[in-house]
Amino acid sequence: MKEATIKLQGMTCRSCVPKIEGAINEIGAEGRVNFEQGSVDVRFDEEKVQIPEIEEAIRKKGYNVVA
Repeated sequence: MKEATIKLQGMTCRSCVPKIEGAINEIGAEGRVNFEQGSVDVRFDEEKVQIPEIEEAIRKKGYNVVA
């Protein structure tokens, strides 16, 4: 399993957390949002999902990924 941290913009309250984590889980990765840091730590199998796919799942929920 690979691990990475993705910086986010657009989280305005804690109700955003399950939306982001759910989007990540739906594509076969694991996500844990850190609301205070504005980031999400992800664990994923590189043979099944890649970072760009995780970032796209987050964007589809209306949040911005910071490069």
